[in-house]
Amino acid sequence: MKLFMNNQDMTAVNALRMLSSDMIHRAQSGHPGVALDAAPMMYTLYEKVMSFNPEDPQWMNRDRFVLSSGHASALLYSVLYFNHFGLTIQGLKDFRQLGSRTPGHPEYGVTPGVDATTGPLSQGIGMAVGMAMAEKHLAALYNRPGYSVINHYTYTLLGDGDLMEGLSEEAINIASQHQLNKLIVLYDSNDVSLDGPLSYSTHENVRQRFEAAGWDYQVVQNGDGDLSAIQDALRNAQHSAKPSLIEVKTTIGIGTKEAGTNKIHGAALTDDQIQQLRSYYHWTDAPFVFANAIYERFDRAVDSKLSRYQKWQTMMAEYQKAYPNEYRQLYSNYLDTEGLQTKYHVGDEVATRNVCAEILEELADKNPQLWTGSADLSSSTKTNLKATERFAADNPAGRNVYFGVREFGMAAATNGMNLHGGNRAICSTFFTFTDYMRSAIRSAALMHLPSIFVGSHDSIAVGEDGPTHEPIEQLASYRAMPNVNVIRPADANEMVASWQVIANTTDRPTVLVTSRQKLPVMDETVGTLVDRGGYILRDAKDGVPDMILMASGSEVHLAMAVQQRLAKIGYQARVVSMPCMDLFKEQPQGYRDSVLPPEVTERVAIEMGASQSWYEFVGLDGQVCGIDSFGASGNGAEVMKHFGFSVEQILEKLNLTPVKA
Repeated sequence: MKLFMNNQDMTAVNALRMLSSDMIHRAQSGHPGVALDAAPMMYTLYEKVMSFNPEDPQWMNRDRFVLSSGHASALLYSVLYFNHFGLTIQGLKDFRQLGSRTPGHPEYGVTPGVDATTGPLSQGIGMAVGMAMAEKHLAALYNRPGYSVINHYTYTLLGDGDLMEGLSEEAINIASQHQLNKLIVLYDSNDVSLDGPLSYSTHENVRQRFEAAGWDYQVVQNGDGDLSAIQDALRNAQHSAKPSLIEVKTTIGIGTKEAGTNKIHGAALTDDQIQQLRSYYHWTDAPFVFANAIYERFDRAVDSKLSRYQKWQTMMAEYQKAYPNEYRQLYSNYLDTEGLQTKYHVGDEVATRNVCAEILEELADKNPQLWTGSADLSSSTKTNLKATERFAADNPAGRNVYFGVREFGMAAATNGMNLHGGNRAICSTFFTFTDYMRSAIRSAALMHLPSIFVGSHDSIAVGEDGPTHEPIEQLASYRAMPNVNVIRPADANEMVASWQVIANTTDRPTVLVTSRQKLPVMDETVGTLVDRGGYILRDAKDGVPDMILMASGSEVHLAMAVQQRLAKIGYQARVVSMPCMDLFKEQPQGYRDSVLPPEVTERVAIEMGASQSWYEFVGLDGQVCGIDSFGASGNGAEVMKHFGFSVEQILEKLNLTPVKA
């Protein structure tokens, strides 16, 4: 289908197409298919519909856009360039090059105007759902008569690949459950996937799927050139009482001979294909060169948005005076932990999940921006806030989110909630089921996002539920993930200290691991050093250890008992609690050596999980009392004994000769 070229808007659309194509051609890497077919959608959305200010890309009340189809990054960068988000022609020429601001997939914090790191398909719509949840929740919390401080839309662009991922089903159901009417999804429907025609993979009726889930549905039959139809659909969606899907029928790679086929999806453009595009779009300007009229077209669109931004800023200045506490909370990146403490005393026994629950109640009372949710497990993970109500379509101020059994959707939405800003969101499940969330946790780490993921039922002590519910490799695997704090507190005191760390952590996610079984509260953990990751819990006599015992979580008190028994046979041991290896490894070498003196090579780590992550600390001469097999079903205490976690069994593994009676 030939496009009409006498329209100024279509000329601007084609500028996006050609700039994206030139970027991909120069890099000899990228995805030209979607960059060509989705340009009309992106132009219409950014220039005709969305509200933003490129001079303030983190404006709280801007419309959010998430490119769920992250491989269309060249198109997004082209849009951001023409809309003055700080990209330069040289930056575009550096597309996909090391150290550039135009990486292969959009990266939050790298490129101004990118609202989320995307690439793993369907996480974009999951995060967009979370952003729309945050918008609805914060509007209910902070808007006042005459002060509509939070009032915006969340948009996302996705493709067939996103909708094939199971996460999309979780996300669209979360959105409909909470009637997120300000969530609008543009569906690039080109009937092609990477391996071939879409019919090779699915014959799903997308309209029926979304309408069955409770979404509003529209279709634009000519997404290649009917800008008015796209704009009308977007405006209609803004007035819907439901989340909206707009299916836009497009031709992948339009303008090339390979249009409509998978051959144009992810292959770098050749010289011949570039010439085909220039001929098809009647494009005569040199690569990366554009007429002033094109720049002026985009400039007028940007200028037209500024009045809304300025009115909002004026209103917000008045709001700050009228509601100073609310204003402060809305812009705070930290949680207030002043006076945070536990009611438990030395000798008490309490599960750390229960302590966590009580701390959350204290934190929620001081921090209205804190809210939490679980994957249908709040009664077990103990993360439900008793003093507040359920977040729902008719009660958006509620602070307990019922995500249902949708761990991946929950984690992606939690990331979106935190990306939105103005709030701090927590989600929880059993620790072993965080495997369903792993990719979202990884995305949070990539984005330096302070999402909080709580995993309860931390070990084989779960017992009767058996190996399917008993985490083994999870601790080691999350410790191997860059930029994540994995914290496993040993008792109530360490749990308080853990939350003080979490409250002030703004540059990475936290995986907080809690126990179902009761753990004794220890005197030595008062004033604990969780912020340093590891510390001397109880030292050897005279501070000169023969060996070092290390542990985390529920095994710390076991290490303390082993230390006492070792003393009886003449060995002086130091006990080191290691609630967060990640933080310990960031401490100065001098501190680490003071806790783990290099000259003390007799070292033992004790943890009811995979042994791998401990060898960095025990060294070649040390031992790890861990579990490198799956767990077992039975009474928790018996299961722990079966795997060797008693004082006698640990001593037997050490095989020490008494040095005195």
